[in-house]
Amino acid sequence: MSLRTRLVTIIAVLLGAGLVLAGAATATLLRGTLIGQVDDKLVAEAGYQAKSALYGQSLGDYAPSDYYVRWQFPDLEKAFLSRAALEQYGAPSVPDIGADEATEAAGIPFTTRSSVAGSRWRAVAYPLPNVLGQQGSVVVALPLLDVDRTVRQVTLAIVLTGLGIVLLGVVVGGWAVQRSLRPLRQIEATAAAIADGDLSQRVQAAPTSTEVGRLSAALNGMLTQIEQAFEARTASEARMRRFVADASHELRTPLATIRGYAELYRMGALAERAQVDDTMRRVEQSATRMGALVEDLLALARLDEGRPLRADPVDLTVLAGDAISDLHALDPGRPTRLVPLVADGSLGPCVVTGDEARLRQVVANLVGNVVQHTPAGTPVELAVGVGQGAGVLEVRDHGPGIDPAHAARVFERFYRVDASRTRESGGAGLGMAIVAAIVQAHGGAVELSATEGGGTTVQVRVPLRAGEPVHDMSGAGGEGGPGGS
Repeated sequence: MSLRTRLVTIIAVLLGAGLVLAGAATATLLRGTLIGQVDDKLVAEAGYQAKSALYGQSLGDYAPSDYYVRWQFPDLEKAFLSRAALEQYGAPSVPDIGADEATEAAGIPFTTRSSVAGSRWRAVAYPLPNVLGQQGSVVVALPLLDVDRTVRQVTLAIVLTGLGIVLLGVVVGGWAVQRSLRPLRQIEATAAAIADGDLSQRVQAAPTSTEVGRLSAALNGMLTQIEQAFEARTASEARMRRFVADASHELRTPLATIRGYAELYRMGALAERAQVDDTMRRVEQSATRMGALVEDLLALARLDEGRPLRADPVDLTVLAGDAISDLHALDPGRPTRLVPLVADGSLGPCVVTGDEARLRQVVANLVGNVVQHTPAGTPVELAVGVGQGAGVLEVRDHGPGIDPAHAARVFERFYRVDASRTRESGGAGLGMAIVAAIVQAHGGAVELSATEGGGTTVQVRVPLRAGEPVHDMSGAGGEGGPGGS
């Protein structure tokens, strides 16, 4: 049974039950009122008949048209009933009532049968002394046929009216329920469209003061989250497919190199010792490159899994100083400096919370990119300081810079700005992706911008350690300790 049918049925049952109760109460009250009026008439008439006999008036001198009157003495009994009343209502079946019974039941009305089927009489008895001192009784009765007929007519009217009200309630209630359930049908249609794959569908908004309005708002919120989740999953699947394809492509080259040199060696093409040594060197280089690529892929996979990182105090100034030393050793001819974040600031401890090994990897990747992608002798600066409540480390180079069209994608996996570079000179395109993943895992952010005067600046922001005093170096007059270059 549908909800609409159930609601209409409930309305009809409630209306019917209410009307039955109201009709029964009305008929009962009406019958009681009418019979009460008859009883009042009987009591009044019986009292008059008793007084008439008491004062010696002739019995039967007065007999109302519809009344049945019976006087009963030990040696005398008279009953009076008009012909018209007898034909219409019949004669009442009144039992013999002696003086004692009349005394006990004086003034108490009772109902008795009639000689005509379907007719009843209402009677009352009183004790009756006559002028001779005899004790008897007088019984006065009135027919109830008119009362019963009136009650039946009223009951029939109530039944017919009730049926009409119930039918009207069913029709109007069905229309009202159907109109009230229209938003639910719209929700059903929307859900069907969503089930067919159209996640952009939304339920029509309604006032939140209503149950349907609150349901619509909740469903729309849920649908938005589901749509976003599907979009995120689709994008994730696309990234995964692209990642697997790129990883396979990157691994295929060193594997093909190793396989090719192995086949040359097996075929005996490497006859001289120098050729064998060169081949082994190239195999080792390919294996090293493949190992580094696998390590990078494993690092990204661990970061994607959301494994918890260490939460130790790490001084970004120390990391930058070590990176300057490594850069001197890697490229002695390149000018390098460790400077404060702002020109008129000073260097000092910049302690953040993080995994020192991962943050060192971030700095190493950024410095390695500078060495790899800028001409020899290009100046490099590492700036450290505090900006807007976070520890900031910037790697600034003064090389050719990056085209803005590529700047937004440098943190994508396997993306290389210069596609013409060989994999040996240009790398696999995972260094900056690893930097972004590590920084995001620390709750920070990494941004790329143009260096003033030309070049590229990569800014890394990591939340400061809790409880660490903040000396904002992003403006003039920042505090800090001594630095070096």
